[in-house]
Amino acid sequence: MSQRKIKSALISVYDKSGLENIMEHLISQDIKVYSTGGTFSHLEAHGLSPIAVEDITSYPSILDGRVKTLHPKVFGGILARREEEHQAQLAQYDIPEIDLVVVDLYPFEDTVASTDDENAIIEKIDIGGIALIRAAAKNYKDVLIIPSKNEYGFLEKVLNEQSGETTLMDRQKMAAHAFQVSSHYDSAIFNYFNKENIAGNNLKVSIGQSQILRYGENPHQQGIYYGNMEAMFSKLGGKDLSFNNLVDIDAAIGLMAEFEHEKPTFAVLKHTNPCGLATRDNVLAAWKAALAGDPVSAFGGILISNTEIDQETAEEIKSLFFEVLIAPAFSPKAIDIFSIKKKRILLKLNNYHRSAKSHKTILNGVIEQDTDLSIESRDDFSTVTTIEPSSEQLVDLIFASKLAKHLKSNTIVLAKNKQLLGMGCGQTSRVDACKQAIDKAGRMGFDLKGAAMASDAFFPFPDCVELAHQAGITSVVQPGGSIKDQLSIDYCNENNIAMVFSGVRHFRH
Repeated sequence: MSQRKIKSALISVYDKSGLENIMEHLISQDIKVYSTGGTFSHLEAHGLSPIAVEDITSYPSILDGRVKTLHPKVFGGILARREEEHQAQLAQYDIPEIDLVVVDLYPFEDTVASTDDENAIIEKIDIGGIALIRAAAKNYKDVLIIPSKNEYGFLEKVLNEQSGETTLMDRQKMAAHAFQVSSHYDSAIFNYFNKENIAGNNLKVSIGQSQILRYGENPHQQGIYYGNMEAMFSKLGGKDLSFNNLVDIDAAIGLMAEFEHEKPTFAVLKHTNPCGLATRDNVLAAWKAALAGDPVSAFGGILISNTEIDQETAEEIKSLFFEVLIAPAFSPKAIDIFSIKKKRILLKLNNYHRSAKSHKTILNGVIEQDTDLSIESRDDFSTVTTIEPSSEQLVDLIFASKLAKHLKSNTIVLAKNKQLLGMGCGQTSRVDACKQAIDKAGRMGFDLKGAAMASDAFFPFPDCVELAHQAGITSVVQPGGSIKDQLSIDYCNENNIAMVFSGVRHFRH
């Protein structure tokens, strides 16, 4: 039988808050409750008459509370299948059945974050609680596990709307959450003990909450998120975020951080690469100019603005199918417009925080580096040609340079009047990236006469500046550093092109 009536419960929680409504239902449905320690006292003080675990086991809580529930009479009642042979053994050894287990673990991560006292940290490694979670989850066919206070709402629904009856689907769902909780908890403990062995003790992994994703990059790959995404943004509506959504969102926020203090700026990204970007006097104009960069790729893309999305802009955007729209604010009317289509994801950006370190898992290990937070200004540029760039050209060179930093290498960016006109990215040669950028700008209907070009790395040959000149480009920014820099400089001098060196390479692998 898939449905089970809750007749007995074991409650053992660190954080006692939020139990009051649950206790009212337990009392009204005459559910027998077992508990221990501080939880026992809390339940008793709120009108329940719990049975002390010690009365079942005939053992007191020992070793400063380290051993309370670890006993066959507790775990036997949780792990016993509701079948004749197991029931007979319960009767033989006077073990009570337990239908519901409610646990909230010791706050290990909070303790690590708040103190360096090793003894205090070690004492917050929950042993009995994690064992209860795993045991109840293993026996999900007969037992409901509530693995943290975050699931109290689900339990209230079961007790209130289902009169304490659980379905197999209910129990299996909570079992999945239970193993997610235990996996996350064990990972946090592992990171604490393994800190001496990761990246020379310089890598501090902040796991935060964990969330199982629909799948990874592809349907055959499992995906899970560890962290605190709520610190970055608030989700105002739409479907659950996927693995690819999160990767794209991270890229979008990193890009827009470069333009946080600029006039209204809008960007369109696809597969982490910006394909449209523009800065204008108002958000609607910025959106239209960004979309013009590649209206085809914008379909199903990630959209981000550095300023509030108003009603007029929302009316323009609504006809486009997009995955995610990110902005620091949305007008009430804009939210109403987007909420008509329930799957569109709206994210209110809370901050542009970027970690000082970035990491990748490779070769059965981890590599760490400083995050590329360099932002070049005109003061960082050194003019290497006889022709000085104009003030307008410098504005576009800075704009293009910021963008090149966020495209996959090899990359070339073409821009004019603070608008992305064309880009080539992820190419195995820089000349191919240059050809791709020029071709794309032409296909999007842009005139490159007077445009600026940015490269994420130096030109080993003058072929890119030759292509730029043929397309009408009149200013170039690159890091410099090639032994053949002079070839490109000479070509620019001969063809009235202003070129500056930034001195900073922005490879993005």
